[in-house]
Amino acid sequence: MNESRTEARTHARLIALICLAVLMFSPPLVLIFNRPAERGLSWLPLYLFLVWLIVIGLAAWLMEHRQEDT
Repeated sequence: MNESRTEARTHARLIALICLAVLMFSPPLVLIFNRPAERGLSWLPLYLFLVWLIVIGLAAWLMEHRQEDT
């Protein structure tokens, strides 16, 4: 019974991570960072790489944490 509760919690967290990723990569939010900075360079590549790094890091942490529970 405890395993199913832990598994359900992990699934809920993974779904929340997917929703966060969809939100962070949604066009309105991405367009905010597509504006040129002072030197004419866009912040968009930095934003995309940082968000992608955070999503991958959180997914890895969730999956590794799941491995320790079982």
